[in-house]
Amino acid sequence: MTFTQLEIFALVAELRGFTAAAAKLSISQSAVSHALKGLERELGVELLVRHQASVELTDIGRQLLLRAREILGLSEAMRQEVADARGQRRGSLRIGSFGPTSSLKLLPAILDEYQRRYPGIEVRVDEGGDDEVTQWILERRVDVGFVVLPQERFHTVALAQDQLVALLPRTHPLAARPSIALARLCDAPFIMSEAGCAALIEPLFTAAGLAPQVRYRIAQVITILGMVERGIGVSIVAELALPDRLAGNYPGLVKVPLDPPATRRVGLAVRDRRQNSPATIAFLDVAKEVAPTLVFASRR
Repeated sequence: MTFTQLEIFALVAELRGFTAAAAKLSISQSAVSHALKGLERELGVELLVRHQASVELTDIGRQLLLRAREILGLSEAMRQEVADARGQRRGSLRIGSFGPTSSLKLLPAILDEYQRRYPGIEVRVDEGGDDEVTQWILERRVDVGFVVLPQERFHTVALAQDQLVALLPRTHPLAARPSIALARLCDAPFIMSEAGCAALIEPLFTAAGLAPQVRYRIAQVITILGMVERGIGVSIVAELALPDRLAGNYPGLVKVPLDPPATRRVGLAVRDRRQNSPATIAFLDVAKEVAPTLVFASRR
């Protein structure tokens, strides 16, 4: 068993195909197939089920993929520690990010400082839903990921806290109020945000004994903004997920704080801090420094 075989196995599993993995690695498809067949032969199990246009993991393949990623992660950590000892500061870092709160408000500023300090670290950012990011952390597909806290399964670092706000058409009878109770949002079609908020919003209504008229479930905040502005429904989103210059870009929409206030915390998570690479440790340190200094235009 070689590291090359494990790297090919992990990449084929991630990309769900030999052709895509071969292109990513700049090797032939036959070389990818040969490496995997050799690994399966040595382990004595079938790791993948081959289909005409894709592959899928067997049960034992899914189990061993986690081990493979763990081994590869430890190997990368060792290489980075040696590079640090030589003063080279080289390596790679893979980050999981979700929605505008992390991808637009937090990550760019953190990465700007991180790359200034560690220009030799190659960074890859994978973007998806908040549930996808937590799954990527569990599966070791990413070294560190942005998450909505708390996350009891991981070691976490809190970065920012913001409030949930109601989104209403400017023509709505309650649009001029300084705050709005959840009950007042149950009289109109409700647009449920899936961008890191549904797991927070639904329990708010449940705890208050309320049931909003959920007509739509939308993952993209920009879509929600357009629908609310057109009067299709009302919604609740996290304030840091809103774009800058909200009033100028969406004049037919207003945001109103909830009464009582509801907040959420966003942070970073790693699966096991004992296995963090130097690049991951450095990213966490930079994030903790940079996040408190940020001023978010959406709050103005």
